Amino acid sequence: MMGPRQALRLFRINWVFLRHGLDEVILATHLFRPLRWILYLLPWHWIERDLPSYPVRVRQALEELGPIFVKFGQILSTRRDLLPDDLAVELAKLQDRVPPFDGAEAQALIEKAWGRPVGEVLDAFDPIPLASASIAQVHTGRLKDGTEVVVKVLRPGIERTIRQDLGLMYTLAEMAERYWKEGKRLRAIEVVREYEKTVFDELDLQREAANASKIRRNWLNSEMLYIPEVYWDWTRPNVMVMERIYGTPVSDVATLKAQGVSMKLLGERGVEIFFTQVFRDNFFHADMHPGNIFVEPSGRYISIDFGIVGTLTTEDQRYLAENLLAFFERDYRRVAELHVESGWVPHGTRVDEFESAIRTVSEPIFEKPLAEISFGHFLVRLFQTARRFNMEIQPQLVLLEKTLLNIEGLGRMLYPELDLWTTAKPYMERWMKDQIGIKGLFDRTKRNIYSVADQTPELPLIAYRILMAYDKRLRQTEPLHGAAAKPQNTQAAATSVLAIAGAMLLLCGTLVLLFGPGQFLSESSSLIVIVGSYLIGGLLFLIADRQS
Repeated sequence: MMGPRQALRLFRINWVFLRHGLDEVILATHLFRPLRWILYLLPWHWIERDLPSYPVRVRQALEELGPIFVKFGQILSTRRDLLPDDLAVELAKLQDRVPPFDGAEAQALIEKAWGRPVGEVLDAFDPIPLASASIAQVHTGRLKDGTEVVVKVLRPGIERTIRQDLGLMYTLAEMAERYWKEGKRLRAIEVVREYEKTVFDELDLQREAANASKIRRNWLNSEMLYIPEVYWDWTRPNVMVMERIYGTPVSDVATLKAQGVSMKLLGERGVEIFFTQVFRDNFFHADMHPGNIFVEPSGRYISIDFGIVGTLTTEDQRYLAENLLAFFERDYRRVAELHVESGWVPHGTRVDEFESAIRTVSEPIFEKPLAEISFGHFLVRLFQTARRFNMEIQPQLVLLEKTLLNIEGLGRMLYPELDLWTTAKPYMERWMKDQIGIKGLFDRTKRNIYSVADQTPELPLIAYRILMAYDKRLRQTEPLHGAAAKPQNTQAAATSVLAIAGAMLLLCGTLVLLFGPGQFLSESSSLIVIVGSYLIGGLLFLIADRQS
């Protein structure tokens, strides 16, 4: 049931849509279709108006509706598998700029979170915000030891505002799916649900701080990327304190060139950072738009704002790399098979039909020179094609697609000749080689063993119990059969030896796996010992079991 406040808010939304010439959106639903004649009674339809394009009007309406709708539009722009290209591109231009709230109120919130006056923690605090966005705003300060920091604080009452607007968005989404013919195709409720998860993740600044710390650890001492330090002693769910950084905004190309920064190197580094985060670290910064990226005079990137991050499963990593490499080779059959094998499309999908659809999308693109092909838009086309085959777009793939589009756009803004395909291919080939080579096999086997490592101390006891069981059987056989049982006894003894040998080999393999290569064993030798121990030990156990 819609309350008075929601009803008033809904009225305002409709009014904003009407003022921006979006009355066709309201009256396009089955619910209001009988009232389409009202269009002719609206005064602005009596005269011809010079209106911007439809996507521009949608963007302007969302900007007028406020910060929560702006952020929703930004996230909606990432669903390029659902939206027309022109609308997705326009929504990506939404700027998260809102008036700041009072600095004294920000200081009061910080002091409440810390449980002490700001002056006891900071030598200086600037009440005038450095930046202000829909969820939080940032102030500068200085710790007692002289370290310059930024203090990020959530807007007061923001959670209540978000919950109210989310309730209204769900209502609108349900109406869209019920009464608008495009509503089900656009999966309006699913999109709102994704937005809800993302926006509530951003409300927890300790979560953002943890994301920043992990990425910083992954890139510590790197010449390509610097992540500011988090000061955990003063970080709370609604307050985060980080090292203040200085750099040139990545969009200020003229200043970067004046500093002697190589645009080619900067573009290629951006691509390498992205693929390293996705494949090496499996933890990528998923909000890498130009406002969150700065550059040092040395050409090293500085990244901030870690509210949105993405991860992939090991299977998704492998399938993604194999898919992209198959595209490089134009092996569309393999691409179709990989989509089915990974479960990205239903297992009943006709591979030949899917292959044909992928070829139809891909061939016109590959007729262009590689440097003119957009890697990100190519993925968009692929996802749009896969959607026709009931592919459920997973959130982590959406974040990946969005981040890739940002990185590619950034790279080509810096260096228009950037060939992302050529830059990315060797990296993915090396990653695949590492995954299927001896080192990759050893690392994965070692990583998986930890799930059963708590049973390792029991292995000697298990071997001892096996020995005792066969010894007991041998003793029970002797008095019953006397001399006639000697052949059986001999066989039982042999069986015991096989079982013990199998147990010891398994134990040996497990110990090498746990402690890894060392002074006496290289990685390849360790792998041979492990595989040999398990194979021969298992075979001895099988023989002993059949003989017993």
